[in-house]
Amino acid sequence: MSSRPKIGGAIVRGVGLAGLAAALFGATAPLLQHASRGNNAVAVAAFLYLGAGAFAVGIRSLRTGAPKEAALTRSDLPRVLLVAVLGGVAGPVLLVRGLERTDAVRASLLLTLEAPFTVLLAAVVFREHVSRRVWLAVAFITAGAALLAYPAVTRGATVGDLFVTTACAAWAMDNALSRKLADRDPLSVVAAKGLLGGSLSLAVAGLGGWLTVGAGSAVRLLALGAVGYGLSLQLYLRAQRIIGAARTASVFGTAPFVGVAVAVATGTPWPSPSFGLTAGLIAVGIWLHSTERHHHVHVHAALDHAHLHVHEDGHHEHAHDAMPIGPHAHPHHHDPIHHGHEHSEDIHHHHKHPKEP
Repeated sequence: MSSRPKIGGAIVRGVGLAGLAAALFGATAPLLQHASRGNNAVAVAAFLYLGAGAFAVGIRSLRTGAPKEAALTRSDLPRVLLVAVLGGVAGPVLLVRGLERTDAVRASLLLTLEAPFTVLLAAVVFREHVSRRVWLAVAFITAGAALLAYPAVTRGATVGDLFVTTACAAWAMDNALSRKLADRDPLSVVAAKGLLGGSLSLAVAGLGGWLTVGAGSAVRLLALGAVGYGLSLQLYLRAQRIIGAARTASVFGTAPFVGVAVAVATGTPWPSPSFGLTAGLIAVGIWLHSTERHHHVHVHAALDHAHLHVHEDGHHEHAHDAMPIGPHAHPHHHDPIHHGHEHSEDIHHHHKHPKEP
């Protein structure tokens, strides 16, 4: 038996990171509608993700004294390329095309679909444990945004809605695939995804003769990409590292609520008198997440991997010639462990669960 791990407020910390990522991304959609007006969708996607990649490279070069994270490896490159295509090219192109054909409030609300899509993929395809409490939280958050969306939806679906919904599906696949990258250096992942996705979009836009973005629009798009995609994605990956893909995506479902608030503040008509009830439903969903407690006896199989870790968490008891102080990353081995403690869906706790009563 290993000593009891010192988990602390891991779930609360992960929920907080996911919530901040949601706020940054949610504010981007209505602002993007203004910044992208009159520009080709592929060119817009290029500048957004180049901004995200450049932000990550800049922060990484300025980072001093921080713990060294696990680096991307050659075996990660196919996955990085796939998430760059899905999240860095397909997602933003489809969103911009949708914003060309619908209003910012409606588009922001439709982005709620990214959360349930991701939770379903994480649970069904990647076998991530999703408790009844998490499903209930997903339901509250989705219902809140759906309530706000109802007046707009009753006006009938548009081609723009289809584009935004497809963008959500692309980002959901990106989110689920990115789970395997969450334990690498988040800045390296964002830099690789942003620069690869942005470069691919830039090449397509150049070949198509669509690079007609003015200097002012380019600067605005780069800035939106840096904050709404670069910083947001880094926080999202850090949240996934702690609480897994399903829980992170569910909290991220609050992003449309922020988008609606920003859209209204920038001149879009008020969407519905039920805004307060929506806020209450979303708040209940967040509360369900942040107060979740998951504790049971479980078994860790033998494992070899590399990620940022400390030696006081009950899972990293390997030896060093000179024991490092604080968090550090390197390839290491885990012997099998059998113990029980509170935990979240992090890299060490992707295990089978008994059916809930």
